[in-house]
Amino acid sequence: MKDRVLTKLIKISKKRKWLRYPMLGMIFVFLGICHLERFFVNLLPRIVGVAFVAVVFLLSSSFALPVLLDIDMEHRPEMVFESDLEGLLQTGELNEVVLEDDDIAADGLNGYETYNVNEVDTYSIDEILMEHEEYLTGREMEADQETMEAAEESQIFTSDDWRLVLINKQHPIPEDYEFTLTTITGSMKCDERILADLLLMLQAAKNDNVNLIICSPYRTDASQETIFERHVRAYMNKGLNYIDSFKLASQEATVPGYSEHQIGLSLDIYTASHMILDDAYGETEAGRWLAEHCSDYGFILRYPKGKEYITSIGYEPWHFRYVGREAAKIIMGNGITLEEFWERYVDELR
Repeated sequence: MKDRVLTKLIKISKKRKWLRYPMLGMIFVFLGICHLERFFVNLLPRIVGVAFVAVVFLLSSSFALPVLLDIDMEHRPEMVFESDLEGLLQTGELNEVVLEDDDIAADGLNGYETYNVNEVDTYSIDEILMEHEEYLTGREMEADQETMEAAEESQIFTSDDWRLVLINKQHPIPEDYEFTLTTITGSMKCDERILADLLLMLQAAKNDNVNLIICSPYRTDASQETIFERHVRAYMNKGLNYIDSFKLASQEATVPGYSEHQIGLSLDIYTASHMILDDAYGETEAGRWLAEHCSDYGFILRYPKGKEYITSIGYEPWHFRYVGREAAKIIMGNGITLEEFWERYVDELR
């Protein structure tokens, strides 16, 4: 066909000399189209091969699977620390943990530190304060004033201060870290050194008619393993393999041995009107009150919104960590994280 077209164009140009140059132009255009056609025909198998490889890569990548499986990744951080995953897998930790829970939702998790609050012990402000009534009587203002004066005088932060111990995905609980637990009420415990400020914060919330409920302060190693494995299992129920599920779960819950809950310095706080640990809790009266006043009593919002790239944990408006009033004022006042505080105020003193 190519030869026929060329022959016809040449005959036309010979018979009609005034069409010679237009026909010559058409011949060049025609030859160009023919070369392009041949190029793409030869290239087609390569294009198909590259497309196939791209599709296979997309389907097998952990960053793509959550989207394809309709997992909400809106607030999850982009950082996944491969070294943490590989280290835990090489040591065999967690791989032997098997849950028999039948209540794990088949459609995944609804919150980043999600667990059914009905399955853990929870206590209201009144229950806690009633148990410590003698301790608090006549001491609220005195203790508060003493601590505030100390906060104004002390601006030196050292790396060996138990209140500032940094625990995250890169910093596990130190092997030589020591602490003593005390009872908040019932089976609920915390580091005995934070109890006074915790009680004062709860009393202040009650005075402002804010209803707070404490759940999950100190956790045993077994409890932390259960919570983490629940996150892993939820993703596996979505069809992900164990490694991909592990990586995604580590962005929502803390790997056992790397959780502040395990040393009694962190606790989760919710309210009777909002008994789900999710982002919306931050907009409740209780969530707003805590964010505004927690630093007055030495606590910080540990995983704030917009700092996921630093903490590697999603926004958790219910998770509060004790750091002492001096540090808490700086952290909350400047809108920084404990990691940033260490970098600016503690690391340089090492």
